[in-house]
Amino acid sequence: MPKKEYIREMFDTISADYDHLNHLMSLNVDKSWRRRALKHIVPKDGQLSIMDLACGTGDFSIAIANRMKENEVKGHITGVDLSEGMLEIMKTKIAAENLENMVSAELGDGESLHFGAGSFDRVTIAFGIRNFEDKEKGLKEMLRVLKPGGRLVILELSVPSNRIMLWCYNLYFKHLLPIIGGRISGDKKAYQYLPASVLGFPKPKAFMATIKEAGFSSVFTKAYTFGICRLFVAEK
Repeated sequence: MPKKEYIREMFDTISADYDHLNHLMSLNVDKSWRRRALKHIVPKDGQLSIMDLACGTGDFSIAIANRMKENEVKGHITGVDLSEGMLEIMKTKIAAENLENMVSAELGDGESLHFGAGSFDRVTIAFGIRNFEDKEKGLKEMLRVLKPGGRLVILELSVPSNRIMLWCYNLYFKHLLPIIGGRISGDKKAYQYLPASVLGFPKPKAFMATIKEAGFSSVFTKAYTFGICRLFVAEK
């Protein structure tokens, strides 16, 4: 089965338990990573058109919308994802937050976006770029749909460089995570894939080079929580 179809089916399968497991296994630290990324996305005022790619169940899209409301920024967030199961949960959460006028959820492929060139001021993607079958193609599509001067903001799980943290990380991700995730979701293979996808993701310098090769400029990265999470920011 092609990777893209496997990813779609896997996330459809685990969608009902995804939020609970995501927050439980990160001890809710994933929420702080999203909050810290918001300052690179939402200004103090103005108007923005944002695409949140690989939006999943919508946590990042909703966080962006709430920050826009706080900062009195007008605009719209379009969430795009391959998984219909994840998007259905996102739509429920959007309605619960009364954000239907600010956030929408659409089925789409990040490597072949159906939006015109220069459609968005921001493209964001949280914990999804590692699942792309062709990351370079996806990045070029993100560049295409951004307006000149637009910004790309990526959050992705990473591998810590500290030896003690790395030992703990490997113990948790390679051994404990598949057991816990498998028991709760009923899909152990999904929670074997997820840590493997993190461990197989390019190192920060290599990924920054890939972003530049896609056509972006002013690329920089920040490490969060001992390097367990990485922020990448780039401009068009």
